Amino acid sequence: MNTPFLQRRSLLAGGAATLVAPGIWTAPLPAAAQGAAGGTVVDITRARTDPIPIAIPAMAGIGGDGARLGQQIAAVITQNLRGSGLFRPVERAAFIQSAEQAAQTPRFQDWRVIGAVALVTGRVDATGDRLRVEFRLWDVIPEQQALGTVYNTTAANWRQIAHIISDDIYKRMLGEEGYFNTRIAYIAESGPRDRRTRRLAIMDQDGENNRFLTDGQFQALTPRFHPNAQQIAFMSYLNNQPRVFLFNLQTGRQEVLGNFGGMTLSPRFSPDGRSVVLSAVRGGDANIFVVDLASRRERQLTSAAGLDVSPCFSPDGQQIVFNSDRGGDQQLYVMDANGGSVRRISFGNGRYATPVWSPRGDLIAFTRISRGQFAIGVMRPDGSGERILSEGWAMESPTFAPNGRVLAFQRETPARDGRGAGYSARLSSIDIAGFNERPVPTPTDATEPSWSGLLG
Repeated sequence: MNTPFLQRRSLLAGGAATLVAPGIWTAPLPAAAQGAAGGTVVDITRARTDPIPIAIPAMAGIGGDGARLGQQIAAVITQNLRGSGLFRPVERAAFIQSAEQAAQTPRFQDWRVIGAVALVTGRVDATGDRLRVEFRLWDVIPEQQALGTVYNTTAANWRQIAHIISDDIYKRMLGEEGYFNTRIAYIAESGPRDRRTRRLAIMDQDGENNRFLTDGQFQALTPRFHPNAQQIAFMSYLNNQPRVFLFNLQTGRQEVLGNFGGMTLSPRFSPDGRSVVLSAVRGGDANIFVVDLASRRERQLTSAAGLDVSPCFSPDGQQIVFNSDRGGDQQLYVMDANGGSVRRISFGNGRYATPVWSPRGDLIAFTRISRGQFAIGVMRPDGSGERILSEGWAMESPTFAPNGRVLAFQRETPARDGRGAGYSARLSSIDIAGFNERPVPTPTDATEPSWSGLLG
């Protein structure tokens, strides 16, 4: 059976169409309503100190559930943009024009007077199980439309539409890709500290639609998304044999990766999704291997004495960063993708671990442990420009959003009695400039996040 798909176009320039995601069809609004291609674009550095004031009234509703879904879609857009730290949604109590009137024809003076520079309007038509969402972004100062799209889908996809619209607004106003229509895989933890149950879990980036992928019978660790966001590599203690597995999100099937005799750990996919780089323990050493997913052929990349772990490809696939104690202390190293030209890049005070390359290629995020204090930081791929973004009692496992603008990581808090008998582990996000640290909600304790790419 053929399924409808989401088709994205440039609404103002008539660009070429591309396939995005199953289940949603989007098309430009009529040309007469589109407005000019110019308008306000705000520099992100400015938006950090002076967030963009944007008005997001409830979308006008048609049909049985139209009004309710119009409220919910607007609420998710508001939450996404406010959570980025770069937008300041205007309080609805200040609105002068009604949502229904604004959806017909905005009175721009009513939105300027309350300080909005951008306005989001729309209509939601909910007929049976079908959903039609009409969205418009208005540039209030020049009084022109900046974006306009119609989405036709099933009612179950309303939240994804809200995330897609949020990404569209983010890109139009800031000139960079958004990150709202994404997922985060993580390890859901529960139980006492000495008997923790660790399950593979997945959720939308805002904490909604959480589901557990494994039942906790066997411990799971270090999940990593495939570039297409439909597969996860992770470490499992299935049958008490710690090895890397692949989990297919469409079928639920799990399979062991590689034919290694001992322990395998810390997997990551290559940028093209055709291979996985991981560490394998043989004897007292751990070395880095790459496994081709089509042939399952294994190739060893490192052979130095010590522990070479946590490898991660650069976004162009030409280099790999990893951490190793080959020099006597745990530090970060970069090598060519074939294992050659190994060079150390971390030289600060302390031990470095869990490196991950930014999707932009400009930064490597890491965990640093110094004098009993943990920190999440970034540095350039040559080791220069090291910056600490956040410090705490115990924190690690940074992961980049697909636009390279935001990091998620795990943060642990000790027991209130101060004796370390228990702890709480939660996820947080932070801008790469070190501002806007925020909790990421999860139903249980959570560790080792992995951010997916955009879902279409």
